[in-house]
Formats: sequence, C-alpha cells, structure tokens
Amino acid sequence: MIEKVNPSHPDKVADRIAGAIVDLAYKAEENPKVAVEVLIGHGICHAIIETSADLNKNKIKSAIKRIAGNVKCDIVIVPQDKHLSDNQATQIKCGDNGIFKGMPLTNEQTALSKIAREIYEKYPYDGKYILDETDLIICQSNAKSEHLKVSYPFATINPLGDWTGGTDVDTGATNRKLGSDMADSVTGGGLHGKDLSKADVSVNIYAFLRAQETGMPIELCCAIGDTEIDGKPYSEIVAIAREYISSIGGFEKFAEWGLY
Repeated sequence: MIEKVNPSHPDKVADRIAGAIVDLAYKAEENPKVAVEVLIGHGICHAIIETSADLNKNKIKSAIKRIAGNVKCDIVIVPQDKHLSDNQATQIKCGDNGIFKGMPLTNEQTALSKIAREIYEKYPYDGKYILDETDLIICQSNAKSEHLKVSYPFATINPLGDWTGGTDVDTGATNRKLGSDMADSVTGGGLHGKDLSKADVSVNIYAFLRAQETGMPIELCCAIGDTEIDGKPYSEIVAIAREYISSIGGFEKFAEWGLY
C-alpha cells in the first residue's frame, strides 16, 4: 500500500516554500548552512530560517507568494548555530546523526507516481492518491468525480464527494509527507528545507539512488562529524546529492514530488 500527494497538497506547498528558500541560500553562497521550517494555512505562512547565508526577506516573500498565493508572511531569520557551522569549516563532514534506508521502488509505487502526475497535469490542485493490492483511491479537489471516472473506471474517486482543498481549508507543514516522498525508504530524517551538508538530505538521496541501482535495500547510519559513510568520503556523497538536485532543477522542484 502506498500514498502519494501532489505538489498542491498543503504539506507539499510548505515543502516547496522551504525548498525555494534553500535555493535562495545556494544562490547567495556556494555551500550555505540552512534549515527551514514552514507552517502554512488559512492565509498566513510562518517561516523560521536558520542560515549562514545573507537572505533577502523580500525575495523570500516573493517566493512564498509565487507558490502559495496572496498570503501574509511571517518570516523569522536567525544565524545557523555556530557550532554546527564550525563543524563544516575545514572540510565537508556529516552535519547530523541519523539512520537511513534506501529501498527499491515497487511496481505499485512507480505506477501510483505516474497516475498522480497524470492527474495533476489536468487538475493542478490539492490531491491525494492511494494504491493497495485491490483498489486505487483518488481524492482530487476541484475536479468532477464523473470526469475522473472516465479515465479511471475501476478507481474509488472522491469517496465523500467533490471537494475543494488547499491552504484555505487546511494547513501544511514541512516534511509531513515523507511516506509520499520516499515510499518504503522512510526513516528518521526529513528531506526538505535543509542544505546538502545535512545527512537527512544527502544520505537519504544517496541511499535511495543506490537502492534503485542495486535493486537491494541499503541501510546506513552516521554520526555528526563523520567524514566517511558506506566506504565513501562524505564529500562524495554530498556531490552525488548535489548532482541529483541540480538534475531535477533545484530544491523547490525536489520538494514537488520527493524522490519518485
């Protein structure tokens, strides 16, 4: 059984805003240290940003409004903790502790991701989709159920009837939809709103990519300050993650669908 939510789900809106702020940090510095938490809903977006980069509040507001519409912005910017920043001063080292798992995607997970994207192309509004051994459940806002039934005749569609969604009727928070983003690879770390020195980002990406390449589960652990994981220098793992993020268009784009 797997759940997928689309980029207009309130939690993904929060992830996308966090990703856009990280993108701004990388435009300001080559290797910024940044962590972003976003809570959005009912006309207001709260963003707390710990950063080594000099970020412009007006650019942050513009990013929020571009993604979420005309919401009130409550933005708090504070320096990244000096001890965490100093950990990376001389070389790229693991930025936090954690356990990580990469799992090969199943056929069902790949299929649901494709279905979610197909629906979102036509209906770019809040939506959630579930696939198990016997049923496909489609909950898509701002869409007529009978229209969706034409394309997906065997699915259960909008079980409670047609609905509207989004941040006007619900709230969203950063890293609250990790099952949608990571499938069976979920462990303790969140993917979004952090720079690449954070193992939650780089090691999760690395483990997921290795699992797809090998077709085998990958389990890793690390401690803050580690310079090597899985027999590789941590800097190499960060470089792999950086290349992946760059290939899909940045942290905001990464936040839209997660790893698959």
